[in-house]
Amino acid sequence: MLALPTLVLAMDVTVLYLAVPHLVADLGPDSEQMLWITDIYGFMIAGFLVTMGTLGDRIGRRRLLLWGAAAFGVASVAAAYAPSAEALIAARALLGIAGATLMPSTLALIGNMFQNARQRGTAIGVWAASLSGGAALGPVVGGALLESFGWGAAFLIGVPVMALLLVGGPLLLPEHRDTTAGRPDLFSVVLSLVAMLAIVYGVKLLSHGGDPVLSGGIVLAGLVAGTVFWRRQRGLAHPMLDVALFRNRAFTGALLVLLLAMTATAGTYLFVTRFLQGVEGLPPLAAGLWLVPSSLAMILTSLAAPALARRAPTRVVVAGSLAVSAVGFLLLALLDQEAGLPLLIAGIVVVYVGQGPIMALGTDLVVGSAPPEKAGSAAAMSETSAELGLALGVAALGSVGAAVYRHTVPGALPVGLPPETTSAVRDSIEAAVAATAHLPPALTHAVMASARAAFSSGLNLVAGIGAAVTLVLVVLALALLRTRTPITEPGPAEPTAALDQGVSASPVREPCDQIR
Repeated sequence: MLALPTLVLAMDVTVLYLAVPHLVADLGPDSEQMLWITDIYGFMIAGFLVTMGTLGDRIGRRRLLLWGAAAFGVASVAAAYAPSAEALIAARALLGIAGATLMPSTLALIGNMFQNARQRGTAIGVWAASLSGGAALGPVVGGALLESFGWGAAFLIGVPVMALLLVGGPLLLPEHRDTTAGRPDLFSVVLSLVAMLAIVYGVKLLSHGGDPVLSGGIVLAGLVAGTVFWRRQRGLAHPMLDVALFRNRAFTGALLVLLLAMTATAGTYLFVTRFLQGVEGLPPLAAGLWLVPSSLAMILTSLAAPALARRAPTRVVVAGSLAVSAVGFLLLALLDQEAGLPLLIAGIVVVYVGQGPIMALGTDLVVGSAPPEKAGSAAAMSETSAELGLALGVAALGSVGAAVYRHTVPGALPVGLPPETTSAVRDSIEAAVAATAHLPPALTHAVMASARAAFSSGLNLVAGIGAAVTLVLVVLALALLRTRTPITEPGPAEPTAALDQGVSASPVREPCDQIR
């Protein structure tokens, strides 16, 4: 029941990709509106995660989940039948806010329902597998729907799932809330929203070629708001975010691993998808199908992660998984046009083989390190870390790869190109494909050979950075994840030996640090 909304939320991030040409033809959005249509969903999720996670702790996680499901269903219908670009942007914004209620609620309920460490780890492995499965299915399902229906059908996928959740949720899901929580501090809510929205918006603005000074100023304003928010929480009797959770090295270390691992993966994945279409010349649906093996690898390793963690310390499994991902990044760093598709797919599959355990075990460490009444807040922090990683990866690594492309391609272009063609080719690989469509075949081949080589160089550097970041995380995981999750005495279902696996062995948890 909890895996279904997670699957749909992940699908909703990627299902729009293939619908973009149809949507543009129907609604006619300008370039700025198109950016808002594609970005506003993830933007609002990131901005509201902390607020919604804390709200669920106070009013009840099942109640918030059901409210979010209803809002998500309504917003999905509004998006599917949006008569204008402005209406679609508004519907996508509501989808993002509703998604922010669903993500931490599902994860927090898992933490409450499965307090036995082994069961919780397995449940979170399924949850992580649903995320990767949804991301993989998005382009494929979207492409299949577009074969027979209009672009609006891409948004209706979640409606029957949310209806099922509204019917089955009250029957199958227990309610959990923090009975000791005080009234929400509205100023903390505002500070949290300003911090997250400003940081993510500034990063996204930079990734789309915005003014670096303006983008940096927006990010700086978000950091200032975040600092004020942090200091305020330390002085409140009932804080919106319990900063004492960060005293647990496992909690803090897991958040750091999730943040940086997602940064490396998101930036590289962006260039892999563009390589498939811009360099290999594949249509969107075929490109999506070639990415299915990597997502299947992540699903399988997410499900296998809890079993691995029962046979070796969690920090060792996470560090080993990071090392595997580093190998995949190195394969992509060696990619050239001659190796082409086989090495590209092999590299991203190996990256995702390592990412599955990182997502599952990292999330389990975050949720398991928090006392039950703070599960919603901890779940929101886990999701916030991942969302920030996605935004930073696309913005920072995307900018690095783009800079390599723009620096490399001009010197390799043949002489005599029309100025407008030269300008377009310098902009991006996608613009190069469009700009050379009317050129003679021989000239098109020469121009695209230069553009493909330049883009491959950008991918190589981005993947190399990903490998370096991941190898640093290997060391950090071994050092920071040595702290056990909060425990008292081992319960009857978990023998004391289970404590050597680095996970909580008792359903009764207290906020204390126990160093291995």
